Amino acid sequence: MIYLDNSATSFPKPPQVIAAVNEYMTKVGININRGTYSLSYLAEDLVYETRELLADFFNYENPDNVIFTRSVTESLNTLLFGLLKDGDHVVVSSLEHNAVMRPLNALKSRGISFDRAACDNDGNLDLADFIIKIQKNTRAVVMTHASNVCGTVLDLAAVGAICRANNIFFIVDTAQSAGSIPIDMKSLQADALAFTAHKGLLAPQGLGGFIVNDRLNAELKPFIYGGTGSISHLEEQPEFMPDKFESGTMNLPAIYGLNAALKYIKTTSLQQIYAHENKLTGLLLDGLQEINGISVIGRHDLLWRTACVSLTVSGKDMGEVAHDIGNSAGIMVRCGIHCSPSAHKALGTYPDGTIRISIGSFNNKQDIKACLDYFNALMK
Repeated sequence: MIYLDNSATSFPKPPQVIAAVNEYMTKVGININRGTYSLSYLAEDLVYETRELLADFFNYENPDNVIFTRSVTESLNTLLFGLLKDGDHVVVSSLEHNAVMRPLNALKSRGISFDRAACDNDGNLDLADFIIKIQKNTRAVVMTHASNVCGTVLDLAAVGAICRANNIFFIVDTAQSAGSIPIDMKSLQADALAFTAHKGLLAPQGLGGFIVNDRLNAELKPFIYGGTGSISHLEEQPEFMPDKFESGTMNLPAIYGLNAALKYIKTTSLQQIYAHENKLTGLLLDGLQEINGISVIGRHDLLWRTACVSLTVSGKDMGEVAHDIGNSAGIMVRCGIHCSPSAHKALGTYPDGTIRISIGSFNNKQDIKACLDYFNALMK
């Protein structure tokens, strides 16, 4: 079997990640912030080290402001519901995932409005249109760093500069970019950055998080309230970080896995991972564009993109092709709307959707050749 659905979740995971999860489950297995025994302190140290690794990875100075959640979706909900109030306005890109769009649509009932800044058929953000969409009551800009449909990377450094000049909070969704391309929170001038562990960061599912600066944190209310293991004699939520946003039991097996994954990425080098994925993406793009009846959606070059490639097949049903490539060639891809109807409308592929091929760090040239061989045979 050939796995080419890494935009959904990365597979396989590095052996170090599997070993770290196994170590926690077999040798540690306890909770943190609740016990006074040595194993609890050992686990607490590893969790804090993981915060430090993430702060370094995204270039943020304070590990206490690294928050763990169950997913990037929960992180975005926490940021949106915790910040926005009646009368606030938000600007997003037209490429956003439902992890942003569904919370914003739910917030309409609370008096929050939003506008979409246009992206062209290649997924490039129209900065002029973005500036036009900013209103006097614009409280926040929320944007994906890279599209989960076509792989286009948005120019968020330019967006961040505009937000800072207009005193607007800037929230970045790195679900499709973290672990694949370098991300510098300071260079982007982001006030918050949401991430997931199980995609490019190569860790287990069920873990996400966000980093928030002090400026935004001062305005942010918790999304979930409950026990933190700290100041337990009070029934009010702690105001200090990270406890303010971390109620309930943490996914410690996944945090152990993320700790190992971040060390693996650092040792391997993010630049090397990017170069490998980029090279394979070039092979795929070149091959697909030589096949009559195959249309690549989004950018056709290697600039401003991740290793996520979408295509349509002339005269074929996307679902049938995706099913057949899995059954006949053993190649796992995804088809449909990819939880991003807004992106498909911007890219001109709504409502039929696309077939998405997403390359990971463990794919190789043989995987790409097998994929191209399938589509060549399909279109003959």
